Amino acid sequence: MTAEAIKADAIAKTADRAADQSANVGHAVAPPLAPSAPALDLAHLSRMTLGESALEREVLALFDHQAGMLLARMASEAPRMVAALAHTLAGSASGIGAWKVAEAAAAVERAAAEPGAIVLTDVMEQLVAAVAEVHAAIGELSKAG
Repeated sequence: MTAEAIKADAIAKTADRAADQSANVGHAVAPPLAPSAPALDLAHLSRMTLGESALEREVLALFDHQAGMLLARMASEAPRMVAALAHTLAGSASGIGAWKVAEAAAAVERAAAEPGAIVLTDVMEQLVAAVAEVHAAIGELSKAG
């Protein structure tokens, strides 16, 4: 089995786990064991949307949809394309103040350039977890608003 095939297999397995986790995110998300930074920087989001709450909701819905699509595509792409998709996700996440997603996506982008599927698998799992956290936060905001 070639290195590319091993990477593709590892990415596919990570994406399958991401899809499974994504399907269950809205049902039961446990709180973090230790307090940490919020999934979304709402002050940053407000600045980026000029304080318009309708625009905030629209941008968050778009991000949530885009993040799911990009994670799914990453599962079936070669590392070079995974890097490009992660770059896109990092930029979008930075725009809404999802700093953990932006950081995790940047780590995926860097890891996709390195040899070794294990490294990419680990950072993909971190990205999936960060996206799930933002997904849950967006769900809570939409319930409250």
